[in-house]
Amino acid sequence: MTGVRVLFLGGTGIISSACSWQAVEAGLDLTVVNRGKTSTRPLPPEARVLTADVDDASAFAEVAGQDFDVVVDWLAFTPDQVRARTDALRGRVGQYVFISSASAYQTPPARLPITESTPLRNPFWQYSRNKIACEDLLTALYRDEGYPVTIVRPSHTYDRTLVPFDGGWTIVERMRRGQPVVVHGDGSSLWTLTHHRDFARGLVPLLGHPRTLGEAFQITSDDVLTWDQIAQTLASAAGTSAQIVHVPSDAIAAAHPAWGAGLLGDKTHSAVFDNTKLRRVVPDFVATIPFESGAREIISWYDEDPARRRIDPSIDEAMNTLITRYTS
Repeated sequence: MTGVRVLFLGGTGIISSACSWQAVEAGLDLTVVNRGKTSTRPLPPEARVLTADVDDASAFAEVAGQDFDVVVDWLAFTPDQVRARTDALRGRVGQYVFISSASAYQTPPARLPITESTPLRNPFWQYSRNKIACEDLLTALYRDEGYPVTIVRPSHTYDRTLVPFDGGWTIVERMRRGQPVVVHGDGSSLWTLTHHRDFARGLVPLLGHPRTLGEAFQITSDDVLTWDQIAQTLASAAGTSAQIVHVPSDAIAAAHPAWGAGLLGDKTHSAVFDNTKLRRVVPDFVATIPFESGAREIISWYDEDPARRRIDPSIDEAMNTLITRYTS
């Protein structure tokens, strides 16, 4: 893979930041284009950085005028964005990698584990429907003209900055204060959390790989926990325990629609994945970071700076309302 010219559209996000470091470590010639804003996730010094807004057609045309073997698009969320970028890159790129989402899969899934052949259908979440529409566009481009497309579907991927509950630090602060916290459903649905460094070990070997064109791959951990276990693991890392109150997801959605959208469209339903297809192309892929380790990283990062420990007042208030309703 040494010398493969790779362009990341984005590269300092939760998932992409680890992939930037992994790409450089693998010997790829990495260029990252973003808006140049400050980031809590610095890029590797070996990466070449271009400052541009990829949604600005003229600015992106200048970037796209260079030849790259691989372009990884971390920043496309709508078909219009995908269409603009694939048009600009046509004939100049050997592989366009679109970062989709496992939330695009059939929700709720008809069977587990989820594989790449699971149907794409999510009637609950617009974000997921947009990703599906992007995939439809790219599939047509590959079918009609052989456009060199690879689709990648992450599931719930986190780094040290991401508490895996809506409201972020709010739930940890409540647990440390001895307040009860809301967990949706009965807390027993299964969920897969993937550390971003594990994801990177799956993604980077796909870049420039000829057997990936026209294909979709999911990249997740095999570490599966219930939501109650996730809450208790986070509490343990924070030096406390979780007093859990179970509330139906539709009741949460009624009290806080934004919180509910992510639940009904994703987290309410068990999500267990089969990574066999990925391992056919990346035989040595294995996720090695369990959430117990990831949770300690999260708590340590937030505890380093009190300014990071921000409370979401709307989630905090909704929890108080729901807890009162469901414990009285």
